[in-house]
Amino acid sequence: MQTNFAIAVVVPCFRARATVLDVLGRMPDMVTRIYCVDDGCPDKTGAYIEEKATDERIEVVYNTANQGVGGAVLAGYKQALDDDMDIIVKVDSDGQIDPALIPRFIAPIAAGQADYTKGNRFYHPDWLQGMPAIRLFGNSVLSLLSKFSTGYWNIFDPTNGYTAIHATTLNLLPLDKIARDYFFETDMLFRLNTIRAIVMDVPQRAVYGDETSHLKIAKVLPRFAACHFANFLKRIFYNYYLRDFHVASIEWLLGPLMLLFSIVFGLSKWRDAVTHNEPATAGTVMLAALPIILGLQLTLAALKYDIYNQPDVPAHKLFLQDPDR
Repeated sequence: MQTNFAIAVVVPCFRARATVLDVLGRMPDMVTRIYCVDDGCPDKTGAYIEEKATDERIEVVYNTANQGVGGAVLAGYKQALDDDMDIIVKVDSDGQIDPALIPRFIAPIAAGQADYTKGNRFYHPDWLQGMPAIRLFGNSVLSLLSKFSTGYWNIFDPTNGYTAIHATTLNLLPLDKIARDYFFETDMLFRLNTIRAIVMDVPQRAVYGDETSHLKIAKVLPRFAACHFANFLKRIFYNYYLRDFHVASIEWLLGPLMLLFSIVFGLSKWRDAVTHNEPATAGTVMLAALPIILGLQLTLAALKYDIYNQPDVPAHKLFLQDPDR
């Protein structure tokens, strides 16, 4: 694949001495620069790369303290923007993804069809055979939560670390506000939705070996749930009240309110009936039941609109000449 774009690859490095040189050695010739980000690595992976790697495209970027995978990627992003790169790919250093797929990730962006591409390891059933069951279940649950919080109902595998983004799109994002821990990939999707960027899934096979994951599910689950809920509320406010206001805005407001009223009212009347041993009147039952029916219908209508309310013009095309105007 031939391209006139300057292609950068960001490789976050943390305790990756055993795999990083193999990953770097498989970078395709089309890549212009490779930014290896030593994220305060105690094994000094950055110094190891500088000593062992011979590819002149490689530049090591150092975070003085560990900032998490998001902090490492953002450091690489900022360096790539400073160097006027056009498309920036993120490749993990653990060897689970193949750098040879980079042309597949940048093709939709170079063609003006997408702002951001990400891998989808669930595309082909045969590709799931090597995936640990806990990862399969966890990714399925996180994908469902991500659809609500990011608004991208047509994508899957939100925590996938194989991504590519147009530099103009990246310039539109508030980089200092994006999560720096393992919530980074999902928070990126949320931020991309706020600028109406087009995100596209790219089929990608993952390889699972003996590497050790630094992600502890039990530890991050409460934070992930809270972040998803917060991002969902912010996204609904941005897209349906701040940026625009239409029928779905009313549905998002009245639907949940009617459901909440019905639940609170119904439970209180049920408690009173049990306490006083008196059956509720037909009017009371209807007053509790009707808002549930109407509220559920309004919420489902708002959700249906949200599912179909996908961006149709790449954000980088709208701001290609001057993102500040």
